[in-house]
Amino acid sequence: MTGSKLFEPLRLPNGTVIPNRIAKAAMEENLANEDHAPGEALARLYRRWADGGAGLIITGNVMVDRHALTGPAGVVLEDDRNLGKFSLWADACRSRGAQAWMQINHPGRQLLASMGQSARGPSAVAVDIPGLSKAFVPPRALNEQEIEELIERYAHAAVLAERAGFTGVEIHAAHGYLFSQFLSPLTNRRSDRWGGSLENRAHILLQTIDAIRQRVAPTFCVAVKLNSADFQRGGFDAEDAARVVKMLNAKAVDLVELSGGSYESPAMQGQTRDGSRLAREAYFLECAEKIGEIARMPLMVTGGVRRKEVAERVVSGSVSMVGLATALAIEPALPSQWMAGQNTEVEPIVVGWKNKALASLALASVVKKQLGLLSQGKRTKPTTSPLMALIGNQLKSRRQAKNYRQWIGRG
Repeated sequence: MTGSKLFEPLRLPNGTVIPNRIAKAAMEENLANEDHAPGEALARLYRRWADGGAGLIITGNVMVDRHALTGPAGVVLEDDRNLGKFSLWADACRSRGAQAWMQINHPGRQLLASMGQSARGPSAVAVDIPGLSKAFVPPRALNEQEIEELIERYAHAAVLAERAGFTGVEIHAAHGYLFSQFLSPLTNRRSDRWGGSLENRAHILLQTIDAIRQRVAPTFCVAVKLNSADFQRGGFDAEDAARVVKMLNAKAVDLVELSGGSYESPAMQGQTRDGSRLAREAYFLECAEKIGEIARMPLMVTGGVRRKEVAERVVSGSVSMVGLATALAIEPALPSQWMAGQNTEVEPIVVGWKNKALASLALASVVKKQLGLLSQGKRTKPTTSPLMALIGNQLKSRRQAKNYRQWIGRG
């Protein structure tokens, strides 16, 4: 055993104790069953992570609206129809004593055209990715009533997550999804109370936290995933992130996870659009440590960590937890190996293609391939060809999108 701070418990503001400082951060799995609920595949996958020793397990996107998924075969939670399946998922996550949080989300404008649905965002600003812009639906601006209804959807999903046996929710306000779009002046051009100043742009997030808190037990955790920056010129930046964390200080928030980027600037994969140079590991640590000086709740940093010495460095200062994503898709037992004193390293997946958008898609495809293998009880193959993984994932997504459209059609 090692005396590292990595393996010390962390007490959250509401009294909840996370057994160690390593979190399995959210990754989009696209492994829901035919009813867009968590089935055997997700239960098996999450049991692997539970067995692997992470103290906190955060699910991939759970969508609050069946008409707005980040991708095909996504999990949807709108009512209690499949609550038994969600309970089995929560049980798998908690089987070794980890805290289990459900990440709740809405894509906003980042909605794939193949899904056959209409996109809505804070403003009518389309996704702009050279060569891939037609893959997304141009959005229309949400009206006031729709914004209020969305807040209600998030609150209802949190109540259902608590009933299913999850110990918390994480509100996704990063990576260019809906709340991240509200926070950015590039995508939020509104002139009403939901736009303009940063306080107004953060209003939907703050209202959602209040709505959830009013309906769940004080011991149920409420966390927020926030961009340290969007890494786009004129967008949400590190100064904005610090100001939002100050606003969150006044709320009953148990943890803030800091990441970065969006579909247009995939900094969460180490690539940016504004020319920023990110560290090769722990991309967002420098910004997080500054924010840690003002945050009243624990902070977690996710992005590129795959070595024990880097994970230890992350939690040595003002940051309380380290989130692992890709590393745990390749080696789910990494936390328990580190705890046993092994210095297991996960090799980075590198896709050195010139077209950054395609490289980003290929990288995500390689990771999803690993999640699929783990969900079948198989060993991972991180050396999978990025091109083959991309082609395979595109074909699979096309099939899944067709199934999704049929599911929506059946009502």
